[in-house]
Amino acid sequence: MFYVIGALSVAYLLAYVYLALTAPRITPGDPIEIYRDPDAPNYSMNAPLARA
Repeated sequence: MFYVIGALSVAYLLAYVYLALTAPRITPGDPIEIYRDPDAPNYSMNAPLARA
């Protein structure tokens, strides 16, 4: 049982290190790229207005 838990923890740590080293670098000032379907409906126009 200890070997299974140890193997899972090592696999988790290796996956974490791999993802941390291969992640795209984010630098301040770069635009955020958001991919959205241009034909998607605009739900923000249908939202009710909050009354104070």
